[in-house]
Amino acid sequence: MQKITTFLWFDDQAEEAVEHYTSVFPDSRVIDVQRYGEAGPGEPGTVMTIAFELAGQRFTALNGGPEFTFNEAVSLYVDCADQAEVDTYWAKLAEGGEEGPCGWLKDKYGLSWQIVPRVLTELLRDPDPARSARVMKAMLGMRKLDVQALEDAGRQ
Repeated sequence: MQKITTFLWFDDQAEEAVEHYTSVFPDSRVIDVQRYGEAGPGEPGTVMTIAFELAGQRFTALNGGPEFTFNEAVSLYVDCADQAEVDTYWAKLAEGGEEGPCGWLKDKYGLSWQIVPRVLTELLRDPDPARSARVMKAMLGMRKLDVQALEDAGRQ
């Protein structure tokens, strides 16, 4: 078991969100569901928490009510091997949500995600500062990240 688990606070959509997330990522599953009892504070029998894994990483979702919402200060970073992965995750996670700049999006539950091709990190680490600057400039003009455009910027 991992020592630290990301805990996600939802109003009342934890179960729906977990079903969606586990359908998006391979090697994902629901581990445990706990329901509110007579002591509350939720309606007895409704989902309180759901422990789940996405691609082997453990999370817990809570139906905690509307007091707290997600913001961009915390996001989930998805390392993508290629453009096909970027396209797949972007489409599935942005559906019903909001596309943001530089590979960021908010899903329909308000959770922020970074959908990043592995090549971006490699290009930004290039020892040639002019090359990494061109790649950074290209990235800053994108919403969903475009591997070919990033590589082209690095070659200019």
